[in-house]
Amino acid sequence: MKKTSVVLVFDIGTQSTRALLVSSEGKILAKAQKGHHPAYVSRKSGWAEQDPDFYYQNLCRVSRQLRESFPDIFAQIRAVTLTTIRCTSVCLGRDGEPLRPAILWLDQRRASGTPALKPWISAAVKAVGMTKTLNLQYQKSHCNWIRENEPDIWAKTKKYVLLSAYLNYRLTGRLADSTASIVGYVPYDFKNRCWKKKNDLVRPVFDIPDEMMCELVDPGDYIGSLTETAAEDLGLNKDLKLIATGTDKACEILGLGCVNKKRAAFSFGTTATVTFTTSDYLEPETFIPPYDSILPGHYTPEIEIFRGYWLISWFKKEFAQKEVMEALESDIQPEELLNRRLKEIPAGCDGLLLQPYFTPNLTMPEAKGSVIGLSDVHTRIHLYRAIIEGINFALMDGMRHMEKKGGFRFEEIRVGGGGAQSSEICQITADMFGLPVVRTQTYEVSGIGSAISAFVTLGVFEDYREALRCMVHKKDVFKPNRRQHAVYRKLYEEVYQQIYPRLSGIYEKMSRIK
Repeated sequence: MKKTSVVLVFDIGTQSTRALLVSSEGKILAKAQKGHHPAYVSRKSGWAEQDPDFYYQNLCRVSRQLRESFPDIFAQIRAVTLTTIRCTSVCLGRDGEPLRPAILWLDQRRASGTPALKPWISAAVKAVGMTKTLNLQYQKSHCNWIRENEPDIWAKTKKYVLLSAYLNYRLTGRLADSTASIVGYVPYDFKNRCWKKKNDLVRPVFDIPDEMMCELVDPGDYIGSLTETAAEDLGLNKDLKLIATGTDKACEILGLGCVNKKRAAFSFGTTATVTFTTSDYLEPETFIPPYDSILPGHYTPEIEIFRGYWLISWFKKEFAQKEVMEALESDIQPEELLNRRLKEIPAGCDGLLLQPYFTPNLTMPEAKGSVIGLSDVHTRIHLYRAIIEGINFALMDGMRHMEKKGGFRFEEIRVGGGGAQSSEICQITADMFGLPVVRTQTYEVSGIGSAISAFVTLGVFEDYREALRCMVHKKDVFKPNRRQHAVYRKLYEEVYQQIYPRLSGIYEKMSRIK
């Protein structure tokens, strides 16, 4: 029997930083967490920025907290890993210092231009109906906004990197990033796992000069040893090495054990996603690449519902002050009280349907959120359940689309993220999709996935297959209620699928009225 090993995983989310001591048996031995207050700063409406060093300082706080609370386990750490939020951009000057606040993934500012494509490329893009998508990619790219609106900052920018690369640099002194961490509006070639060539057809969408990119490494590579400064700040041994893993979503997929086409990985987080792992380069949507998996030679096609379970935070703020106050008095989370009440509402919410596109995605740039079917029978708890069902209906769209493109069918759903802690939400999901929904041993699945990569590198496991067998364990299985599923299937096919096609023209008109 192998001796238990321990790695320290830093997991940076939108709303908190966590430090986890993870064993080679897949157990979270200890945890420290620091909330992000505020999660971001909005200097203007729709903006979301944060000082990049804010995240480093929180890493130091949670690391030292773990050392103080669990000194014996802390002393067993063999390596360090880091997984972070995606699409969060940092401009670095010649001295490696940030020139401006990081722009987060949920920032809504837009550049005003369009990509300077060659005429024949523009014609080809138009022919397949993707002009709006490429234009939106250009306009959502933080680099293009900075180039247009802060030319002095752009002129001083020596390196343009994602948050993961900057924190790797702070920890080791090496400005490098894992290929499984490159998810953002940057010129990355996902198929070949390298930066795009200068003559790439769509390079103008985010045309960052080659010299401004960071070095790329494979997941599982050693990025380097901790610097003396970082080791002291974190309370760690300077001989410890940082091992490259991937983004929070990449680690989550691996941590759920979703490494084949049979298992779909659902993330019930701030952004809700449906994804899976495949050795095929399968674009989930035209011009939308599959991301690189931590698993060598594999990809993770993904459909995102922006502001997915963020809608729960919105609902709490606007409609659930009663539960917020009761939860405060009972020392529990408001979501626990709200989730208990989900059983009061029948499948389909008595005819209330919600489309959760509060923030549109790239392939439906004009989409907005909508609620239809309101009547005097509906309560705010109906709306709460409609949010959860609406997110699932949107994920269903994405799931069915990827099954059709890939020519296969999923047999099981595995769930992670904050929403997965709710048994009620897991059961609703099983009923809606007509598939078993599996929860693994912990909802900290990003941490498990990040640790798996480290243990394979350290030689604790021979390969990822052995690591998954030893570290990912089923905890709960929610089986679908066939009667409920029949209701949801009818609602999806006869009603939900008709909403966007009928409202898209109205959404477009609304966006033009100022």
